[in-house]
Amino acid sequence: MSALADALTVLAAWAIGSVSSLSAFVIDQAGQAEMNRALFLNAFLVIEFIKVLARTLLAPRWPALRIWTLSDTTAAYWYFWLSRFVSVVGYTMFFLAPIVAINVSEDAAQVVRVVVMFAALVLALIIILQNRDQVRRLLLRRSETRRTDILGRFLASLARLWHVVAIGYLVLVFVLWLAAPAMALPFVLAATVQSIVAVAIGVLLTGVIARVAGAGINLPAEVSERLPLLERRLNAFVPNVLRVVRILVAAVVLLVIAQFWRAADVVGWLSSEVGQRFAVSIVSAILIMLVGGLIYLAVQSWVEYRLNPNYGHVPSPRERTLLALFRNAFVVALGVLIVMLVLSEFGVNIGPLLAGAGVVGLAVGFGAQKLVQDVITGAFIQFENAMNEGDVVTAGGVTGTVERLTIRSVSLRTLDGAYHLIPFSSVDAVTNFMKNFSYHVASIGVDYEASIPEVKQAMHDAFDKLKEAGFAGDIIGDLEMHGVTEFADSAILVRARIKTKPGKHFALGRAYNEIIKEVFDERGIEIPFPHVTFYMGGEDKAGKSPPPRIKRQHPGPKPTTGKPKRGAATSAASAKSPKRQRKTRVTQDGPPDEGQDAPDQTEVS
Repeated sequence: MSALADALTVLAAWAIGSVSSLSAFVIDQAGQAEMNRALFLNAFLVIEFIKVLARTLLAPRWPALRIWTLSDTTAAYWYFWLSRFVSVVGYTMFFLAPIVAINVSEDAAQVVRVVVMFAALVLALIIILQNRDQVRRLLLRRSETRRTDILGRFLASLARLWHVVAIGYLVLVFVLWLAAPAMALPFVLAATVQSIVAVAIGVLLTGVIARVAGAGINLPAEVSERLPLLERRLNAFVPNVLRVVRILVAAVVLLVIAQFWRAADVVGWLSSEVGQRFAVSIVSAILIMLVGGLIYLAVQSWVEYRLNPNYGHVPSPRERTLLALFRNAFVVALGVLIVMLVLSEFGVNIGPLLAGAGVVGLAVGFGAQKLVQDVITGAFIQFENAMNEGDVVTAGGVTGTVERLTIRSVSLRTLDGAYHLIPFSSVDAVTNFMKNFSYHVASIGVDYEASIPEVKQAMHDAFDKLKEAGFAGDIIGDLEMHGVTEFADSAILVRARIKTKPGKHFALGRAYNEIIKEVFDERGIEIPFPHVTFYMGGEDKAGKSPPPRIKRQHPGPKPTTGKPKRGAATSAASAKSPKRQRKTRVTQDGPPDEGQDAPDQTEVS
């Protein structure tokens, strides 16, 4: 409304001046004076409308109406110099120079134009150099807010070179005006205005696209519950599509600017057969990639829906494994297909590419036999359902949980958290601890003096306590008591087995061992550690062992001189020998024989 009121004021002033000029023409019939007034009114109308545009954009007196975020000082500064520049150049070109040409000569008018235009050029260059740093900072701030956008990168590049571009443009306009003022200047001004309009439209479209991409996509709650990852995929897919659209908009703007400046005959080229075929190829390639992206989203969403345990049936480990492999294989096949179709749209013959790919694949097959072995072994392992994601297996000498399966390798996470990537070529056998069901084997050693029936009953009672502790849902069947399986060196091994659901035997076995320890402690059943019971000469039928042969040594002075005794030499030699003699200290049962002293040291070798 402010700009409209300002424009109407200028138009009213021009109309009043025109009416006054017509009245004066009727009164004095002076043709020359009328010509001067008409020139002045035309110059006034053009110049003042340019000032109206400047006041609309800068609003030096009304900060609330200012479109740009400029300070009052900056707005007043730019309006001051812009209005002075437009006034001097405009009145010179549209009023002063025509009067000099009529009254003096055209050469004199041209001199006036050149002097004024050169002065305006120098003034413009000074203003550009004075504001070089300020405009650069402004452009850099604008680019920081749009760092990932193509416009932001363009502003960051323009910030370093804007003054060079502006100076070069003004010098070019001045030189073209000097060379051919009647033809070059209107062309340059028209191309400049058209380029500014094209850039403005491109910036507007880019801003709208950026706003749409920034808003994101919010799916309904029911859809998000069914497909938890779909919203995130769409919010990652749509910005990429919009980024491509922004690149296309920028390319179209550049082509339009090139057409305006006659740097390239874009319209003529697009009218030709080659141009039309290229344009159709571009559009077809974009549509192929768009459809491929939609197919990718659809397949990913379908796999995600099948793997969602909240809807339908809970997927089995085999389903999870096969769907993951299908998803990976489908992505690779879809990518290859899209690339081939895009190349074919641009006229590339994909037949030789397919043949060359076959030859290269054959060469790679011969050169990478290990890779081929990985793939073939992995395919048979998947076909035989030897392992699935989440299973605890032993493969390649490593025991861990299967985290990821591909056609070439298996990824295991061991108990200590280490991540192992094992190629199938190094897997000779697969041990799966979670196939259909599991067993916890309790092989418990007890003392030789323990009662085996009591031990079995204690193990049954511990099994009952285990079910009461919350493991009843993981147990399949009753306790399988195998009985005594081995007479070990220090213990008798009593074995039992508990059948559990797949993978539940680990936690259940740890809990059962704790309960066994508590029950055995309560009932006095000893779980022995490795030891040796020594009997002197064995036992007789009455269960008594004969007394050991005891060598008593009385303390006495050690010989310090003379020839050492035979026993001493032997002891010294034994001390120097690296081999140790195993000696066992024993304590004699009962008192010593009558008439004998108590031994100072008793040794049995």
